[in-house]
Amino acid sequence: MAHFVRIENGVVVQGIVVNNKDTADEHGVEKEEIGIAFCSNLLGGTWKQTSYNGNIRKNYAGVGYTYDETLDAFVPPKPFASWVLDTDKAQWKAPVDYPTEEGHFTWNETTTSWIEIDNV
Repeated sequence: MAHFVRIENGVVVQGIVVNNKDTADEHGVEKEEIGIAFCSNLLGGTWKQTSYNGNIRKNYAGVGYTYDETLDAFVPPKPFASWVLDTDKAQWKAPVDYPTEEGHFTWNETTTSWIEIDNV
């Protein structure tokens, strides 16, 4: 099964699963453009393929993700204003590394720091 998402204004708005036969050419070779044509003919709109294991476009795309054409990657929603995009992974990263000591921590956007939380 292949996974495709519909994109509107750069944002993923829908995802569907497509049978492999609907993405394959006459020789049984799967091709993204065939899957895109199938999705477009069925539901209209602009479509891109995504994958659970991140082999295509760095991240599995969910509704609300954005598609970055320059990176050819799906980027999750930004969790905090201070976080920056790691373009190699297409993932958001805190401006301060996660603590290495034992414990459970959560991000505090007001102080832009990790704070330890009790009994998680």
